[in-house]
Amino acid sequence: MHTFPIPTPGFGTYRLEGDEAKLAVENALDVGYRHIDTAQIYENESEVGDAIAASGLPRGELFVTTKVWHENLSSDKFITSVQNSLTLLNTDYVNLLLIHWPSPDNKVPMADYLHELKACKERGLTEHIGVSNFTQSQLDEALAILGKDHILTNQIEVHPNFQNKELVEYCHRNNIQVTGYMPLGVGKVMKNDVLKALAEAHQTTPAAVALSWLNHKKIVVIPSSTNVEHMRDNLTGKQLMLTADELAKIDAIEPQERIVDPDFAPDW
Repeated sequence: MHTFPIPTPGFGTYRLEGDEAKLAVENALDVGYRHIDTAQIYENESEVGDAIAASGLPRGELFVTTKVWHENLSSDKFITSVQNSLTLLNTDYVNLLLIHWPSPDNKVPMADYLHELKACKERGLTEHIGVSNFTQSQLDEALAILGKDHILTNQIEVHPNFQNKELVEYCHRNNIQVTGYMPLGVGKVMKNDVLKALAEAHQTTPAAVALSWLNHKKIVVIPSSTNVEHMRDNLTGKQLMLTADELAKIDAIEPQERIVDPDFAPDW
């Protein structure tokens, strides 16, 4: 069985704000999540920190991920922004620090911000480092800059409707753990006929089928929800065992357009 270097599933906090974010993270920790994923741009690091403090859980039992926004990649902003994140999160360190997006149009050279990222690890501000939304060619460049075994993960959009197969395979070949954001395709997987049929056969939900498929693909997932029952369901999704034929049916789902594609995204 694949050993994940990052607890999965984690709890994603994208689009969660204010009291809703704090309550959601409190509930997630209460039902058993130990990996919380946030980011500077989500503007909820303070609420995540408050929820962690309120949980009373020892810091050593938690895995906290945050991400440096592309406007903070320059050397005069990078470490200051990370220190601010740690203050908001009320912690001395995060377990994983990611570059949220590559610098648009290479405004900040990759070597510059990856060296800042590595410096954060060397200073004990983060236990692990990684990237998000990097293409194969950008990962080639990142590996050339940092060397192998420094980049723990590439966090990317991946779900049954958008399987990102070539990039996932590239990451696996290069010993980079894939973390899949929006693993339920913002709810669209619930409407997929293949997943609905498999869910009926297993007396479960399409979400559980999707998360089980991702687990079989050795992909860490960070589903998000404000519904406690959905949180519980997502937490147990990886326990569902699918046959090779069932996995193949999901593999064959017609790909749809990616959901996350901002104007500053790299040339996919």
